[in-house]
Amino acid sequence: MATKINTALILGLTLLLAGALTAQEKPGDIPDAPSATRPIPPPSPREEANEESKPEVPTADGSGVTTGSKELPRSAPDSTDQKPAPPPMPPVRTVPAGSVPKDLETGQDIYTISVTTNLVTVPVTVTDREGRMIGGLLPRDFLVLENGQKQTLKFFTSDPFALSAAVIFDTGMADVGLKKVQETLAALQGAFSQFDEVAIYTYSSTVGRVSDFTTAGKQLTATLNQVKGFSGANNGPPVTSGPLGPMGPYINGIPMDSPVNPVSTPPKVARVLNDAILLAARDLAKRDRARRKIIFIISDGFEQGSVASYKDTLKVLLTQNITVYAVGVEGAAIPIYDRLQRIHLPKTRGAIGYSDILPKYVNATGGGTVYGELTQTEIEKAYGRAIGDARNQYTLAYSPRSSVGGYREIEVQVKRQDVKVYAKRGYYPLPTAQ
Repeated sequence: MATKINTALILGLTLLLAGALTAQEKPGDIPDAPSATRPIPPPSPREEANEESKPEVPTADGSGVTTGSKELPRSAPDSTDQKPAPPPMPPVRTVPAGSVPKDLETGQDIYTISVTTNLVTVPVTVTDREGRMIGGLLPRDFLVLENGQKQTLKFFTSDPFALSAAVIFDTGMADVGLKKVQETLAALQGAFSQFDEVAIYTYSSTVGRVSDFTTAGKQLTATLNQVKGFSGANNGPPVTSGPLGPMGPYINGIPMDSPVNPVSTPPKVARVLNDAILLAARDLAKRDRARRKIIFIISDGFEQGSVASYKDTLKVLLTQNITVYAVGVEGAAIPIYDRLQRIHLPKTRGAIGYSDILPKYVNATGGGTVYGELTQTEIEKAYGRAIGDARNQYTLAYSPRSSVGGYREIEVQVKRQDVKVYAKRGYYPLPTAQ
């Protein structure tokens, strides 16, 4: 019995001793589990010592080092730590003027600049013997010669073009002829399409621009109505003497109001057709190049007193690729006048002027023939034929070998029988654009 009691006392003392030893251990050796309601306690001094003993690890940006959770700045770099200098640039070698290096593989100039040469455009009308236009021709059907040398076509089309048309009315012709023309103006407007643009000019002793370029619509109608109010010249020669003359009645050849017999000279007649064409050509030169540019003249063809000469005016027309079409009325409508003007003597130009200069302009620019009409119905039909021919021409283009020089002759041939070919007879090259 006494032995059991002693054994129980020894066991109790052992348990008390073990509890005392456990109580003497320092807290924090085993961290508590995280708690959602209790903050994480600060690290113990032992943990801080362990963090300081960890090796240094550089940061990603190289600005310092980190030891665990702490980041320390890097020490200043050594003054002798310099980046290596960049290698020197290779020397730049130049070549003398006119000596261009060539590509070793192709042998071509390395710095070649392509320049577009002057493109010569030639509108062409092809008709049968009856004057009907012939369609369906191909590039191989045409042969273009410049100064006798064959040219290679760079462009060809038979598509219709929108027109930029300058219409010139001769108000210096006889009044009866002008009145006949004024009755046909509605048909003239109907010959143009909504895509065309038209400007109106008049001339007699001076030139007038009635309206600038506008589409065929209400504004053109208003302008043509204004032209209907213009008057032409009176018929017959001027009266310089007699009872109806400017000096009054005469008795025995002596005027009653003056003892001296005065000398009366008739007023000088001026019909400045060249000046009118030149003004219209300069205005057309400013229009869009995508349009076909024409001058449409309704006149008796008489020219006298212009400041501009025929030669200078024709040069502007050919340089700007402008085609002249004409409806001859009154004297110009008589067929024999068309042939007589070709034997005109230049020495008489200053005295009597040109009887009919219209065919000269039309033939030189490729407009075909002058539509000489006498009646109102024939004039109206001529409008449709002339404007239709201008719109539906074949368009050929080629690049000449040189753009330097003066006037150059052009000849267009069609490889078909019994056809008539109308094209401009030459051109003046424009300077090459820089």
